[in-house]
Amino acid sequence: MAKATTIKEALAKWEEKNGQKASEAKEVKLYGQIPPVERMDESLSMLVNCEKLSLSTNCIERIANLNSLKNLRILSLGRNNIKNLNGLEAVAETLEELWISYNFIEKLRGIRVMKKLKVLYMSNNLVKDWAEFVRLAELPLLEDLVFVGNPLQEKYASDQKNNWIEEATKRVPKLKKLDGILVIKEEEDEDGAN
Repeated sequence: MAKATTIKEALAKWEEKNGQKASEAKEVKLYGQIPPVERMDESLSMLVNCEKLSLSTNCIERIANLNSLKNLRILSLGRNNIKNLNGLEAVAETLEELWISYNFIEKLRGIRVMKKLKVLYMSNNLVKDWAEFVRLAELPLLEDLVFVGNPLQEKYASDQKNNWIEEATKRVPKLKKLDGILVIKEEEDEDGAN
């Protein structure tokens, strides 16, 4: 089997293709490398101006080496082999969107540090209980969540779709959009009368 592509090699290919220095770029796309990237290695540290980084469709198992990405707003890691969210704390102050669908994430431990996160696309992972889901309520700005295809969502959606939306938004009340559907809440009067 072919040796994995390193981040350094992927960046060199990207620079050649784009005629731009990766260290100066605001957006860097390293998705779908052949052979795939397996490690987020220290070469990522050169991406000091990067605001959007795409590493989707590779074979990455762990989130790492994001410490130097002080301007990162959007991180795309969909279709990898990621099992947890450790390593995100390095971009907790800037990250607004995390695209991490089609991975193997079961636990959401550590998500609460993501104080700027507004958008979380994490469909088709392995979250199966409410105890993990409610951790999302600790994200003060989260308003757009895609959670379809997780065992928890599938369990409720098989009963009734509205039941899932109702249960999920009860637990994470700040959501404005869930699984692509606008969440419409009944506004209560100040004094509780309808």
